[in-house]
Amino acid sequence: MNLPLTFFTIWCVVLSATTHAADKPNILYILADDLGFSDLSCFGGEIETPVLNSLAKGGVRLTQFYNTGRCCPSRAALLTGQYPHRVGLGHMTTNDLGRPGYRGVVSPEAQTIGQVLGPAGYRSFISGKWHLGTPDPTKNGFEEFYGTLVSAKRFFDADHLIRLPEDRVARQYPEGDFYATDAVTDHALDFLKLARETPDQPWFLYLAYHAPHFPLHAPKKDIAKYAERYHGGWDQLRDERLERMKNMGIVTADTKLTPRSTWQNYGETKTGTNPTWDDLSEDRRLDLSRRMAIFAAMVDRMDAQLGRVIDDLKAAGEFENTLIVFTSDNGACFEWDPFGFDIKSSNENILHTRDMLDEMGAPGTFHSVGSGWANASNTPWRMYKHFVHEGGIASPGIVHWPDGLKVKNGAIVHDPSHIIDLLPTAIAVSGAEYNGTLSLPGVDLIEQLNNGGTERTLFFEHQGHRAVREGNWKLVAFDNKPWELYDFSVDRTELNDLSTTYPEKVEIMETAWDKWGEENNVTPLPDDLGVGYLKPNTTAE
Repeated sequence: MNLPLTFFTIWCVVLSATTHAADKPNILYILADDLGFSDLSCFGGEIETPVLNSLAKGGVRLTQFYNTGRCCPSRAALLTGQYPHRVGLGHMTTNDLGRPGYRGVVSPEAQTIGQVLGPAGYRSFISGKWHLGTPDPTKNGFEEFYGTLVSAKRFFDADHLIRLPEDRVARQYPEGDFYATDAVTDHALDFLKLARETPDQPWFLYLAYHAPHFPLHAPKKDIAKYAERYHGGWDQLRDERLERMKNMGIVTADTKLTPRSTWQNYGETKTGTNPTWDDLSEDRRLDLSRRMAIFAAMVDRMDAQLGRVIDDLKAAGEFENTLIVFTSDNGACFEWDPFGFDIKSSNENILHTRDMLDEMGAPGTFHSVGSGWANASNTPWRMYKHFVHEGGIASPGIVHWPDGLKVKNGAIVHDPSHIIDLLPTAIAVSGAEYNGTLSLPGVDLIEQLNNGGTERTLFFEHQGHRAVREGNWKLVAFDNKPWELYDFSVDRTELNDLSTTYPEKVEIMETAWDKWGEENNVTPLPDDLGVGYLKPNTTAE
């Protein structure tokens, strides 16, 4: 037996395996909550987001990155790579309608990114918001969890966020020092430290911030930074943002600003159109300006906290070979009228005046931003979260990976992509094998960016609102309303309905949507989603 040759062969095999593991990128997926399309300054907004701007400058901005229009469905789509109805989360986690697409909990048939990457040697962690209906994310492929299992409720209450598995202990904070965005970042950094105990294994971190979801909560010093910024109102802000977006190349130079969007209140007993800012009373304008200032402060704070994570990656020498993707779960939230709500999600509104303004956003308060500002956050699109017009389903997308992206730094890409692409992307860059029983409808985002992609068809449904995106065409409809058809090569703002001009196109795309709906547990659409903010559908046959 030739021992030196045998040992040399073994050494080469070990070295090859070690090198292969080292070459696998770490993966960081960052999800904001209720962030509008134009809120980031690198997408035309006035909110200061230097960290995300830097990632955009060193990576790629995606101007047609789609979500599902709502929080639970988008999170299910991101983590499982499936359209949400296919895995039981066609609506929310609050109720089970007894139908496969609307069970209110992610299907055990689905595999999460953590479950797929595990066999490829990855360690997976979650810090932030889960919202997939199961009681313990560490039973869904993740080693460690810190955050909330449900929707964001409180940002100053440490008891709202939990640590799992059950034997783990969350960080403790001195009285008055807790803020959820900071705590989510603290625990994310703890998880990265834990991951580095096994340097031969790459990691996946899902960093799912609650911000800027209501309630509007932010530290006072952050609110003060924006206290005077929004006195000009939402009409002025929409104009300013659109001009910057055109100059950046986020939208085309001929993009028209949509009319102010409509709204419907909690329970759908009233509808209306967002009012002209100048028609509001001075007291109302001051109240609303403070709401938007708090919203901006939440985004600003999130960006600063993300900076701590980026600094940590750089210090560990991991930044260049970490695939980072940033997006939001849906467009900005209109709930439930132009003035926003207070106390709880409802039609209750308090007009804050004088000294009351200074207390807004503090512990114990509960406000939303309202539909007027949400419309501005989604500039220049129509509508908001809940809907599948562009304001509901188009989010800012940023991809950064110096070791893997071939496109020019700072590039702006206008090809459509979708949150369902993030699991196929993780599979492709990690070399993992997908052995799930459900085929994956998404594509490898890195391959698409580096080498171009083929024309694809994307589908949407939420609360009866439905859409198909096929090349430059989009077919879209409100619940119980006729289809509208738009040519996105000239009209992504959905202003010129061509459904009567091209009825044959409508028929073809509607047929495709019907087939998708049947195959993905979407249809028949429920008559009653069992939530107080929606009326049951009494017009269905």
